[in-house]
Amino acid sequence: MTVSELFEQIRRKQSFLCVGLDTNTRKIPQHLLSCDDPVFCFNRKIIDATAAYAVCYKPNLAFYEENGRAGWESLEKTIRYIREKYPEILIIADAKRGDIGNTSQMYARAFFGHDLADGVTLSPYMGRDTVDPFLKFDGKWAVLLALTSNPSAADFELQRLEDGSLLYEKVIKTSSQWGTPDNMMYVVGATQARMLTNIRQLIPDHFLLVPGVGAQGGSLEEVAQYGMNRQCGLLVNSSRGIIYADTTERFAEAAADTAAQMAAQMSQLLKTYL
Repeated sequence: MTVSELFEQIRRKQSFLCVGLDTNTRKIPQHLLSCDDPVFCFNRKIIDATAAYAVCYKPNLAFYEENGRAGWESLEKTIRYIREKYPEILIIADAKRGDIGNTSQMYARAFFGHDLADGVTLSPYMGRDTVDPFLKFDGKWAVLLALTSNPSAADFELQRLEDGSLLYEKVIKTSSQWGTPDNMMYVVGATQARMLTNIRQLIPDHFLLVPGVGAQGGSLEEVAQYGMNRQCGLLVNSSRGIIYADTTERFAEAAADTAAQMAAQMSQLLKTYL
């Protein structure tokens, strides 16, 4: 999928919503636990309820890896379901991989060689060797952690270097030379929204994956105001706020209602800032 194709989907749906599939069996409605695969049963209902508003789904692999082999089976079934019913929707595997050499190549093949994702989140700490293998696959994306929304992000990301720049700026400046806006995205937390103006000066054309709106307190309005570019350039992720909007048998309807509300707000923001 190219930037143009992603933007066309955003224009068609009037939404730049990414739904995070952080599916936890301890939080899903109890009546689903009798299913053969409770995680997949839950995901399928959430996907069907939100597909009209979502341009991206982002399964967080930790929630699947926790369940061992059964978790991977749930993940694969979820991805195949999206591929078959909603092939236009982008899938980002939130894996936060970060290794070098053959190991990085194997990670890239694991996700892209089996079409398990259109993009994979990566930690760029070990440099270009971490990212390059993921850039060798046409139509796929390396999604690099840049400026995250967790409280301890300042431990490293906001450290000032000798040249006066911040570490996250160095990461963006250097890594943006390795690929193009058609195969690289960056993760920028919504709680850092006011810093998006500076980030857009560094990477005006790249898409940004923006978690932290909703449960983490990030402002969708500020993200759009400071981060939107001429092709939108934003995938705003909401996980808990949508998938756990209700824990009764109405969970899918509640997820649809919440996603619809976010999409309506996004539609207005597209009209305002695009």
